[in-house]
Amino acid sequence: MANKVNVAEKLGVNKYHTDEHNPHIQVDKEYLDRDEIERVVRVCPAALYSVDDNGTLFFDYLGCLECGTCKVLSEGKVVEDWNYPVGTKGVEYRLG
Repeated sequence: MANKVNVAEKLGVNKYHTDEHNPHIQVDKEYLDRDEIERVVRVCPAALYSVDDNGTLFFDYLGCLECGTCKVLSEGKVVEDWNYPVGTKGVEYRLG
């Protein structure tokens, strides 16, 4: 039997150079289409999107893997703007 991959453990070896003052992703927290919001929540591999029991969208860009999945899926609806982090900021992938 093969060993199971622990995603949180694998993500934990990455190094993040975050730009806490200039988010590279802007989301529309007032967007109302719950189906669209749930799709974005489900596809983020870093689980940066979440919705509480009241339907409020929460998002934290600081652990972003920069895959762009949310941008492509959202088509400008939930994710209003998506860019790579500036300069040397962002994720640094490491083997783990």
